[in-house]
Amino acid sequence: MQPVLVPEPENLNIQEMEKLVSSWFNDRPLPQSYIFPPETRPGNHTIPRCNSIPVVDLSKASGHDRTTIVQQILTASREFGFFQVVNHGVSENLVNDTMNVFKEFFELSAEDKAGVYSEDPKRPCRLYTSSPNYDRENVHLWRDNLRHPCHPLEECIKIWPQKPTRYRETVAAYSIEAKKLGLRILEFVSEGLGLSSGFFGDDLSESVILSVNHYPPCPDPSLTLGVPKHCDPNLLTILHQGDIYGLQVFKDGEWIGVEPMHNAFVVNIGLQLQIISNNMLKSAEHRAVTNSKVARTTAAFFISPVDDCIIEPVKSIINTDESPAYRAFSYKEFLLNYIPTTGNSEKSLEPFKLHA
Repeated sequence: MQPVLVPEPENLNIQEMEKLVSSWFNDRPLPQSYIFPPETRPGNHTIPRCNSIPVVDLSKASGHDRTTIVQQILTASREFGFFQVVNHGVSENLVNDTMNVFKEFFELSAEDKAGVYSEDPKRPCRLYTSSPNYDRENVHLWRDNLRHPCHPLEECIKIWPQKPTRYRETVAAYSIEAKKLGLRILEFVSEGLGLSSGFFGDDLSESVILSVNHYPPCPDPSLTLGVPKHCDPNLLTILHQGDIYGLQVFKDGEWIGVEPMHNAFVVNIGLQLQIISNNMLKSAEHRAVTNSKVARTTAAFFISPVDDCIIEPVKSIINTDESPAYRAFSYKEFLLNYIPTTGNSEKSLEPFKLHA
């Protein structure tokens, strides 16, 4: 009897990595498994790129201008659920270096990426394609994703990719600055809501996850999506979308494109912030489209509560003639309900609503 050869884990990973869009996209038509249903695909019509997405200049957030900045952030969070920040204090050189490191990572050989690739959704640091439910999803997403925790940094950095060789040093510096920026924005939000300083600190913002999306050139961008319509489940998202367009936000029944701005971050209100504010702030549905000419790489920091953190509307901001819109729940309970809904905001919120 011939002995059964069991593949080495790395060799097995290299075989599985053939699923990565970046490993096979060249000179191939769009596979049927990536074609979205007509009602959800982007189509050929042009989506207007909106310059009315609010832009907040954080350099003005000192002295007498602070109140103005707080109100700009609060208004944008109510009306759009999205805004961009400029003059945010994060070094442009650091941003550029980090985005280049991410691009270098996706350009590594299969052998160099094999140790990071995993189809186990419980693995904290992993490279995968489409979504965590690849084998069960009806249609695949045109993206590869690198995802790992960033806090506490001294523990998390040990499981990060070791290549490119400057990955850990560069991304560590970047993650510190991204969290600092997120906490600064949350401080403006708490001030605007009339909450105490540091309200969003500790358990409410303790978890920080980095999600790097890589979208290779697509043979037919009208038929597929990089990320489908969804709301983020977390508290706040800090996104660097680079200089290549692809982000769209759903507002007033239509899609609008978020024009990339030089050295800006996109800030996205998550569902937990909508719940805590008792629907005063809005988590906006959004998606990522592809293009046929160039690859696009984006980096999002998801600032989230820890799993056992209890989430509920803040009583002090609810008017006397109003009632809480949601019951209290743990963030883990919310995630367990959110994941099967694939980001559908109404379905994910429904089990937590208090109906009069």
